[in-house]
Amino acid sequence: MKRISILFAILLFSFAKVNAQTQHQNSGWLFFLNSTKFNEKWGLHLDVQLRSADDWDHLRNTLIRPGLTYYINKNQNVTLGYALVQTYFKDLSLFDATSGIVAKSTINEQRIWEQYILTHKIKSVFASHRFRLEQRFVERNFVATNTDPDYFSQRLRYFFRLIKPLQKATPTFTKGAFVALQNEVFLNIQNKEKVNNSLFDQNRLYLAGGYRFSKSFDLELGYLNQAQHGAQNNTINNVVQFAIYTRF
Repeated sequence: MKRISILFAILLFSFAKVNAQTQHQNSGWLFFLNSTKFNEKWGLHLDVQLRSADDWDHLRNTLIRPGLTYYINKNQNVTLGYALVQTYFKDLSLFDATSGIVAKSTINEQRIWEQYILTHKIKSVFASHRFRLEQRFVERNFVATNTDPDYFSQRLRYFFRLIKPLQKATPTFTKGAFVALQNEVFLNIQNKEKVNNSLFDQNRLYLAGGYRFSKSFDLELGYLNQAQHGAQNNTINNVVQFAIYTRF
């Protein structure tokens, strides 16, 4: 009983410590995803994202991610792509120029990425799984004397998404309202000490409602909870996301 009490106290202390190091944010994301098939086997992937800073203060991130897709069959495809992620800093007053550190108002992250997607049905629910590997070339937001601020790392991401149409079940879903549930976990698998010294990078849990206007066009609005493990502080970001999906 005494051991259980000590363990319980340690767990409470650990939780309090983690909670004390966690900052909470509120932001908005705009997400656009397009898939275009050239023929039976080849197609183009493109997603574009705009993300605000905390309390919707200003545009914090832009992301452009094109890719070339090969369709293995109707339920499986692979994609090779490139991504440019830009982060904008509005307030640079936290950086001290006299210390030999020069702050940047914009930093760039460039990525090469590979992914595999599998889709299937679970009764009336449409499911998809995505495995993505990223090679990240990251620029830090400051330049210190005699220090190279840039670094390379690799990250593995696993994503699943469930779509439940709100009308009568049919073999295909081409029009109508739906609800969507998805989750994605990010793992640092190379040079994690350059990122946050942890295998776990972040997790994104998302719940949304939407409407499919045709087999080519969806609109969606939802809540996304981003739990991110930082090098010094953890962040819980409460995100309102508006998403546009097109398929041609």
